[in-house]
Amino acid sequence: MTGKRLEKLRQKLKEKDLDGILIVKRENYMYISGFTGTYAYLVISQEDAVLLTDFRYSKQAKEEAEIFEVIEYEGRLLNALNDVIVSKGIKRLGFEENVVTYKTYTEMKKLLKVEKLVPVDGMVEDIRAVKDDEEIEIIKKAVEIADHAFSHILNYIKPGVSEYEIALELEHYMKKKGAKGTSFETIVASGYRSFFPHGTASSKKIENNEAVTLDFGAVYKNYCSDMTRTVFVGKPDDKLFKIYDIVLKAQKSAIEAAKKGFTGKEIDSVARNIIEENGYGKNFGHGLGHGVGLEVHEKPTLSKRGDVKMENGMVVTIEPGIYLENLGGVRIEDIVVINDDFPVVLTKSPKEIIVL
Repeated sequence: MTGKRLEKLRQKLKEKDLDGILIVKRENYMYISGFTGTYAYLVISQEDAVLLTDFRYSKQAKEEAEIFEVIEYEGRLLNALNDVIVSKGIKRLGFEENVVTYKTYTEMKKLLKVEKLVPVDGMVEDIRAVKDDEEIEIIKKAVEIADHAFSHILNYIKPGVSEYEIALELEHYMKKKGAKGTSFETIVASGYRSFFPHGTASSKKIENNEAVTLDFGAVYKNYCSDMTRTVFVGKPDDKLFKIYDIVLKAQKSAIEAAKKGFTGKEIDSVARNIIEENGYGKNFGHGLGHGVGLEVHEKPTLSKRGDVKMENGMVVTIEPGIYLENLGGVRIEDIVVINDDFPVVLTKSPKEIIVL
């Protein structure tokens, strides 16, 4: 797949009138080259694809980045980088403006013999937004691991168990099932803490008659999954059951609207309108969802600012929520693949109200 990805990137270089681009973000160089190590710089032009790394990774890079010219450098990186740029005749060099630090930029400006350093934003990320069949199959496996973990943890959640213990059990189980790690710091937020959308696990113990929100994901072959479920221990305030029904309706409606050609803003508005019509608009303060892939948060964005139109192969979350201070909150999240007018829901965990 790296050949096709290079073709797409080179087309973007033409559109931006660039001779080449420097790629340093790990997710981007993994995607373009296939190299999975933790240190590499890519220089890509219309004719050449070079991977710079040091002795720790040169053998791995040659095995994984088969169509790249792998250069093992010694000494100062920028000197080696300059040698590549000069030898390849690159005059206008793009760089990832949201990744390269100002310090590195000033050093590059001094040392690199180019006519112009051109900041570019999201060039590779735009390509990554549409997944190929292989990527979708890997994400399916990451989702499956999380689904199994959710089923497992339902037998573990009970009064007296701490949020930390639940998070640890989730993470341990996912690793036993093949996960490389977690997509992000596991969220377990119970009772009044479920008001916090990103309430990472604490020492608080589960109590009777409260909500427990679980937001977690598995990393499998470097791709992420992300899911959220809210369950109940005992019988909490009736208002929590009420907002659960609203959130579920909003989530299902937004999934149905997640079609090719619709913008993230339009899909977001479907869920947001339902929540607002029921009087809880001010209690849904975050976006509806985001892309998922090599990063757990990537393009496209489903929010009030989501102007990107959905394309087949985009993998996104749909995760509306309502949060009531001093009482708790409800969020339900699935991963969905855009597929013309027939969105494919990868997350299989049940969404009906679960009372433990």
